[in-house]
Amino acid sequence: MITINMESPDQADVLALIAELDAYQHSLYPAESVYSLDLTALSAQQLMCAVARDSEQRAVACGALVLASEYAEIKRVYVHPDRRGQGLAKQLLNLLEAAARKAECRKVMLETGPLQTDALRLYTQAGYVVCGRFGGYRDDPLSVFMSKNLVH
Repeated sequence: MITINMESPDQADVLALIAELDAYQHSLYPAESVYSLDLTALSAQQLMCAVARDSEQRAVACGALVLASEYAEIKRVYVHPDRRGQGLAKQLLNLLEAAARKAECRKVMLETGPLQTDALRLYTQAGYVVCGRFGGYRDDPLSVFMSKNLVH
């Protein structure tokens, strides 16, 4: 049985998942096109981290929500390869969007890469649309920027 809860990202098994995500992204893109974020450097007021754990309490998936003044940004969504295909990414995304709504965010933004087709499919099916760059991102042909309005 898998449980998903908001937790601190500063835990060894969560940091190991994030390291796996970094290695995966660096296998796909050049370093200048990988926009990693050290979640442990953010304050608890800026960050919400969702962690999926298996029945033995091992972290098997994670995702984060970074709160900005005008939107929230989805970051670091990753599901361990052994756990893919079980709907965990969708569950994480739903929980993060609910947290954004609770924090009174009207819009959620994200950046992903064009080679991450499963992620693009997930986000598109969840109602995200391609948009222009935002925040501190630069124009990059290896970035796909997406947004979703949380209020209609």
